[in-house]
Amino acid sequence: MDSIIFDLDGTLWDSSDVVVVGWNSVLSNYQGVVNGVTKEDLQGIMGLQVDEAGRKLFPNIDEDTQQRILRECCEVECLSLAKQGGRLYEGLEEVLKALSAKYKLFIVSNCQAGYIEAFYEYHQLQKYFIDYENPGRTGLSKGENIKLVMERNHLSSPVYVGDTEGDMRAACFAGIPFVYASYGFGEVSSYDHVIDGLDGLLGLFDE
Repeated sequence: MDSIIFDLDGTLWDSSDVVVVGWNSVLSNYQGVVNGVTKEDLQGIMGLQVDEAGRKLFPNIDEDTQQRILRECCEVECLSLAKQGGRLYEGLEEVLKALSAKYKLFIVSNCQAGYIEAFYEYHQLQKYFIDYENPGRTGLSKGENIKLVMERNHLSSPVYVGDTEGDMRAACFAGIPFVYASYGFGEVSSYDHVIDGLDGLLGLFDE
């Protein structure tokens, strides 16, 4: 193994406390059209692309309105996270520091452009990662973005670490092993390795 590609939400951090406040500030402008959201609602769409999230959260309104609301929510979300950050999972920086000494590290997340940048900006963790990608920049699926990162960084043997069934399918699409972060938001039907905390990655591939 030469590299590790990470999902972000439910794998490296939980941003839902900050995001729910920003989203509800936007949704308050649409009273009578949509209801507010809860942390659980947001955790239920983590890992989905924006159009999928709109259909799940606001199934009773037209797609154009869904997309307009989500664009506004995403703008507020990135601004808020760049200023406040999210809740990093325990030991994150220590684990990243140790892993980056042995492997090339990357992030591929199903988020909008600006979201990973907000994670970097507040927490100053970009020094551990070589590259990142998301559908907000490419318009591609998570699996396609994983393959894109693999190709442009000449990776021969990466693994993908994530917490949802979508992450598992994306790794399968890219033809690489999947490490299930069981402490995250989702459940999966299969995996190659499982960790119950980020420190579970330390030494995992030395076995």
